[in-house]
Amino acid sequence: MAKDTFFHKKLTLNTGGKLIDLSTPKVMGIINLTPDSFYADSRQPAVADALQQAEKMLADGATFLDLGAYSSRPGADDISVQEETGRLLPVVEAIVTRFPDAIISIDTFRASVAEAAIKAGAHIINDISGGQLDADMFATVARLQVPYILMHMKGDPKTMNSLAQYNDVFNEVLDYFVEKYQQLKTLGVNDVILDPGFGFAKKPEHGYALLNRLEEFDRLGLPLLVGVSRKKMIYSLLGGTAADALNGTTVLNTIALTKGANILRVHDVKEAIQAIKLTGYLHNNI
Repeated sequence: MAKDTFFHKKLTLNTGGKLIDLSTPKVMGIINLTPDSFYADSRQPAVADALQQAEKMLADGATFLDLGAYSSRPGADDISVQEETGRLLPVVEAIVTRFPDAIISIDTFRASVAEAAIKAGAHIINDISGGQLDADMFATVARLQVPYILMHMKGDPKTMNSLAQYNDVFNEVLDYFVEKYQQLKTLGVNDVILDPGFGFAKKPEHGYALLNRLEEFDRLGLPLLVGVSRKKMIYSLLGGTAADALNGTTVLNTIALTKGANILRVHDVKEAIQAIKLTGYLHNNI
């Protein structure tokens, strides 16, 4: 919602023929289909539990549901493609059946998992690795013609903490986005969303440096997703754990909205919707 931005920013997404307008920011609710997500209360491995969570998030105002079956927390163990799809596809199919209008994002870095989920009814691919962990990912996205969330990360979940070193974190992330987006454009990918990757190969100070300059990513003219929900960059400063970080999450989400965030990826949908409503009122009426 950054005012009077110089750069023309793409604010629509085509999700299976349904056009999503991002001129008013939207919320993406996180549903973790893993037994070891960093925030314990977000773990919904059973289909029935995931459906209940999806119902609540949609009722609270989520536009997107982001399903992940591979834990990307620092140091997480690797799992097979078969285990990931086994966790993921039954939930995709159940949500498509129960909530046919829901827009489903798939949090995976594996092209084969992403393709299976899209064929099962999902709409968006959310790749924490920016195509770096699967050489087939960009071509798969182009062939499927679905929106792609391009996130910045170095290494993989096991190694990323050791790689959190930068001379200038903002410009390194920006250069990464420019390079990757050019590759995606060349392949014919139409809808790309940028995610700076808060907490992925980044210390808290790197996250705050990126948040401080967030509006400068608008020079690429692409929608911007911010995912700071209950992350260490919050509770490392305030104390406590992820379970105590809702208020801090809302504070950072509000700052992100004033700096041009178009999608908030969160565990707590209701509070994110409230932040959007209040910052929207300030932007439009004051």
